[in-house]
Amino acid sequence: MTTYHLMVAPNGARRRQADHAGLPLRTAEIAATAATCQRAGADALHLHVRDRDGGHSLDAGRYRAAMAAVAEAAPDMAIQITTESAGVFDVADQLACLEALRPAAASVSIREMARDWRLASRAYAVCAEAGTEVQHILYGADCIAELRRAYARGDVPAQMRSAIFVLGQYAPPRLAHPAELRPFLAATADLDLDWGLCAFGQEEHACLLAGLEAGGRLRIGFENNTQAADGSEYPDNAASVAAFVALARAAGHRPHMMSVISDQGTQL
Repeated sequence: MTTYHLMVAPNGARRRQADHAGLPLRTAEIAATAATCQRAGADALHLHVRDRDGGHSLDAGRYRAAMAAVAEAAPDMAIQITTESAGVFDVADQLACLEALRPAAASVSIREMARDWRLASRAYAVCAEAGTEVQHILYGADCIAELRRAYARGDVPAQMRSAIFVLGQYAPPRLAHPAELRPFLAATADLDLDWGLCAFGQEEHACLLAGLEAGGRLRIGFENNTQAADGSEYPDNAASVAAFVALARAAGHRPHMMSVISDQGTQL
């Protein structure tokens, strides 16, 4: 039985609790979600924080509070922050966030960085200096081409080879399908990327299983999808994680977190 890494993205930048009552927005809710998802099989968290009104935030103080709460609630769970602009922040804001936090891991959209390469190159340099694992967000062929140019110019350090392929899209809504993975793999075959994927819509789990079979890392959660394949709503992120873990187990795969727990002789 092979093992795999599973990151949970429990909230994202846009959905509100009016969209789904189980969406975690407050620090305590995010920490509790991290713990339940870790028990279900996730070993990493893709972290978004919100402001007082529930809007998307890149505030370093809010990030620090959330990271501390997650570390307490879900020990040993890796944390990746987002620098997503969500139409609110510019590259200067994203750079300031990275400079203030110098996190262990961060997702960075190459499309958003391309808005100002003078500042973006500084952002990548800050990450290189801090040892931040940068995961390039790639939405399609245009992003892949932009990443190639950035490597060639030296704006993105050559060693930063982690990427996430986004299947489907949030707006305008487009549901993901497993077949979307093949063009990403073909277009990046020579880039030697440590790639993963996430997927919008109710075929999320099918897309993730295709990614697992192809050797990629996986990201699951309410940022991208709240529904099972039959259109029914998952009550919370942990239910989605557990459902995918069961699907993957039937195909002969086991999440890394479960393997660690088994090695420690502890039952969930």
